[in-house]
Amino acid sequence: MNNKNFIAALLGLTVLHLAAAASAAAPPATPFSAQDMVALNRLSDIAVSPDGKRALYTLRSTDMSANKGRTDIWSLELARRGAKPQQLTTDPADDGSAQWSSDGSQVYFLSTRNGTTQVWRVAAGGGAAEQVTRLPLEVGSFKVSPKNDRLLVSLEVFIDCPDPACTADRLKKNRSHVASGVLHERVFARHWDAWSDGRRSQLFSIALDERGLASGEPVNLTAGLDGDVPGKPFGGREDYAFSPDGASVAFSIRAGATGEPWSTNFDIYTVPAAGGAARNLTAANAASDTQPAFSADGAKLAYLAMERPGYESDRRRLIVMDLKSGEARPLTQNWDRSIDSFAWSRDGKALFATAQHLGQLPLWIIDASSGRASAITAAGSVEGFSVGTDRIIYAANDLANPADLYSVAFTGGKATQLTRINPDLRATRRFGEFEQFSFTGARNELVYAYLVKPVGFRPGQQYPVAVAIHGGPQGSMANEWHWRWNPQNFSGAGYATLMIDFHGSTGYGQAFTDSINQDWGGKPLEDVQKGVAAALKKYPWLDGARMCALGGSYGGYMINWIAGAWPDGFKCLVNHSGVFDNRSMYYSTEELWFPEWEHGGPEYANKAAYAKHNPVDLVDAWKTPMLVIHGQLDFRVPYTQGLSAFTALQRRGIPSELLLFADENHWILKPANSMQWYEVVIHWMNRWTAKPASTPTPATRR
Repeated sequence: MNNKNFIAALLGLTVLHLAAAASAAAPPATPFSAQDMVALNRLSDIAVSPDGKRALYTLRSTDMSANKGRTDIWSLELARRGAKPQQLTTDPADDGSAQWSSDGSQVYFLSTRNGTTQVWRVAAGGGAAEQVTRLPLEVGSFKVSPKNDRLLVSLEVFIDCPDPACTADRLKKNRSHVASGVLHERVFARHWDAWSDGRRSQLFSIALDERGLASGEPVNLTAGLDGDVPGKPFGGREDYAFSPDGASVAFSIRAGATGEPWSTNFDIYTVPAAGGAARNLTAANAASDTQPAFSADGAKLAYLAMERPGYESDRRRLIVMDLKSGEARPLTQNWDRSIDSFAWSRDGKALFATAQHLGQLPLWIIDASSGRASAITAAGSVEGFSVGTDRIIYAANDLANPADLYSVAFTGGKATQLTRINPDLRATRRFGEFEQFSFTGARNELVYAYLVKPVGFRPGQQYPVAVAIHGGPQGSMANEWHWRWNPQNFSGAGYATLMIDFHGSTGYGQAFTDSINQDWGGKPLEDVQKGVAAALKKYPWLDGARMCALGGSYGGYMINWIAGAWPDGFKCLVNHSGVFDNRSMYYSTEELWFPEWEHGGPEYANKAAYAKHNPVDLVDAWKTPMLVIHGQLDFRVPYTQGLSAFTALQRRGIPSELLLFADENHWILKPANSMQWYEVVIHWMNRWTAKPASTPTPATRR
């Protein structure tokens, strides 16, 4: 599907979406809220059975009394139209990450039963679960061999330990020490939200007996490699794979402690599944090589590769390597899109992938010979999929709908919805309608944006505006359901939400993404300014005198930058985990490759770049009321950045508040904290847009 046809399809779907909303009967009276959002069930981890007749998925529900989510595994019959999902596991523990045995008779999964995360299994038709592994350490992730004779598991171990029991014993001894000091030898002393205790996530192979249970001692397949499999902090079992005959394993790792915090050099290795010497297949590429996957015949290995070392947002190309000759062929070299995830077709003639495109995240089919890519879904975002025998089963969402399961043919066409996992809440809530528009932004280039209307929108009325600025900065405010920055919560509170994919955003070509490098406060700010002006002109019901801007991470940086560079733009600002001082940020963050790429090297070697668009240097111009929010476990943008912004606001006498979460990281994840976040933010916005308060004054104040 070419860009012209793709856009036409999107516009058609948008019109249908709005027309359906307009023609429906009068909606229920209750607007969607943060309380509703945390109560919604969440779908993930799709796995189609070997015969293509059933699908597994994990469903997360919210336990408000425990202030956490809990997960169960569900099964759905695909061959029967209108089949209802069946709950496969019902234990109070968390069950998830399900995978089929090769014959489809058993379902293997991770469970926290008995107080430790281990591999369990249950018959495909349900029944009592059986524990498969009894390891002295928690299992982080796993895969079952295609021959059902072996398991791969990732375990956190001390790499100088000969076996997992050694690590368990050392941890026990460490906990008994009276002295509390910890000696660190590497810059990665902390990462994302956890301090290092010296362990690595290593990949182990465990034999399965004739009953399908673990037998014998685990063998470390990554022994001698000082790195993590899966990669931290967000890697998963897409980082390793069995060959179809189960004889070998491919994995991705950033090996070597020296320079790790300023390196993005992941490599693909292969190793015999029973243990042996690992061989580096991609040593020639000093950038990232990840997500190895064997073709059905085992002759080829596909993976994602970047070209530029040190750049985490470089374009991810799909590479296909002939394992006999070693020749690596860039299959999507001429396609200017960055692939998020992919899987082989069962016959090896094609690959399926997700890749952002013009504010959407479609599913694509890529010809394994020519590399030609065609979209097989249109509007919305595909957040996960599994390849069946003749169809793809995928989870999709959009700005007004959390994910459900769908089915679509390999060639595309009409999709069939398979689940409705939140029917009761969906039927009793009102959601804001949304649409995409474009305008001429910086460099006279086309920039895309979304506008979500307030719930109960009535022509002729004026509505306050929430301008939400995405993080990354190489990210996107796309047509997707978001569990943290969800515009429907603002719509339910009476706000229109404007989201602009400024220069630097993903899904519009690599040059557009690259354009933010060393220009954090330039083109992106111009796009925000021009996008706001374009929206006010296009939608005269937006009240330009009652606008608040909100952003997290880079979006929080932009809020701090707006405070000094555009101090008259908004009635109020909300800065979540935003960078306040580029200089001190460099020395206190953990992944140094990020600021070094974005600002052209280390701070001490390129001081001018770090000073070019530095919010701290414009504090003397700040005057807009600002709410600052931060998590104390945020090591990506340390909470001192937020505290510094709050100090600057207070010292200058600018109305300001600080909402600090002692138990959250860069994201706000706990259900009660998420509700409090929205309560405080919406109350702050109401206060400064002169809108009558629709929420009570937040109770948690210090």
